[in-house]
Amino acid sequence: MPVLRNENQKGRNRIIMKQNWKPGTMVYPLPAVMVSCGAEESEYNILTISWVGTICTNPALCYISVRPERHSYSILKKNMEFVINLTTKDMAFATDWCGVKSGKDFNKFKEMKLTPGKATIINAPIIEESPLCIECKVKEIIPLGSHDMFIAEVVNILADEKYIDSQTEAFDMGKAELLAYSHGKYYELGEMIGKFGWSVKKNKK
Repeated sequence: MPVLRNENQKGRNRIIMKQNWKPGTMVYPLPAVMVSCGAEESEYNILTISWVGTICTNPALCYISVRPERHSYSILKKNMEFVINLTTKDMAFATDWCGVKSGKDFNKFKEMKLTPGKATIINAPIIEESPLCIECKVKEIIPLGSHDMFIAEVVNILADEKYIDSQTEAFDMGKAELLAYSHGKYYELGEMIGKFGWSVKKNKK
């Protein structure tokens, strides 16, 4: 049922209408990443997920959450390695396709004309078309319910040189046209409206 909330803003009262919903996964937007796995070419696979994120800076830790019934689950659990490949606007079709088709039935690299490349430290392949490939080694698997969380250490990052600023050597996320996912839909990222710390600086440009 709708909940009426009375908010006093600068001396003016206004009514805010909000509804109570049952608990669910509504933290959006999220990255739409392609996770590549497999220790040898015969088991290479790609799964698209958005349940992914950063856990810690030092050491660099991240996670992916995967349903045990996914084809990639047993590959991930056996090898304890994977690559998080960021995706772009140009990769949107392949990103979605690899999320709805199963590696049991298709060779996703071949079907989507994606190139499996050699990672630097781990055996799992990178996706060459990705602007940023994050090599990960699994440290722990936590069963949570519908998904199991794979907590992993970031052991290396491969970045496409065309997105690296020659002066600052920083990776330009804006130029990469990264893909975002929100409640069943894919989106391009918009224009930058600020940077870390800009809200407290005198000159906020």
